[in-house]
Amino acid sequence: MYPYFFDWTYLLLIPAMILSLYAQYMVRSTYSRYSRRTSGSGMTGASMAKMLLQKNGLGNVAVDRVAGEMTDHYDPRDKSLHLSDGVYASDSVAALSIVAHEVGHAVQDAKSYFPLKFRSVLVPVSNWGSTLSIPLFFAGILMSYGPLMDLGIIMFSLAVAFTVITLPVEFNASTRAMVMLNGTGSLAKDELGMARQMLTAAALTYVANTAMSVMQLIRLVVLRNSRND
Repeated sequence: MYPYFFDWTYLLLIPAMILSLYAQYMVRSTYSRYSRRTSGSGMTGASMAKMLLQKNGLGNVAVDRVAGEMTDHYDPRDKSLHLSDGVYASDSVAALSIVAHEVGHAVQDAKSYFPLKFRSVLVPVSNWGSTLSIPLFFAGILMSYGPLMDLGIIMFSLAVAFTVITLPVEFNASTRAMVMLNGTGSLAKDELGMARQMLTAAALTYVANTAMSVMQLIRLVVLRNSRND
């Protein structure tokens, strides 16, 4: 039997790790390229956010600035849109693409988009699952206690479920973003193509995260089954 921290099952994670590295490279290189491309509209991320929110009847959603790079997000708890330093005051194609995506999440929330609501429900259980699952599973291996390993797998499955349900949420937000950018004329035709590339690269990171989570779950199941031999 291979030791837990040095066994062949780590090979299962290699394809997902490669995909994750590629996704990170794509999103950062695409963001870097289009953050230097000024949009023809001249709108900043903040002004774009307020305009799109107004057009969707969401003028009550607050727009503020947060520190960091690519830390943009919509918070359904207090109905607020948070834009990073590099997006809030920027008039780049990358910034406006990100803003439209986050407004897409605000629209999802307003329309009670089921995957978004379901993901919100999963947040606390997913946090517990991702924090406790591996320690529980490892403790089960050390004590040769199957039920504890099973509990670790079940808890990790909750974290995996969160990453899986995130996919349709993010893809749908990007689809809504492209419709808004095209419908409002916020970006020129060639800029829309750039925005699509930006959003596609961002979506790939969620695919990579899901792949890594699923393969890690498979790895835990393989390790659990090997303890029955």
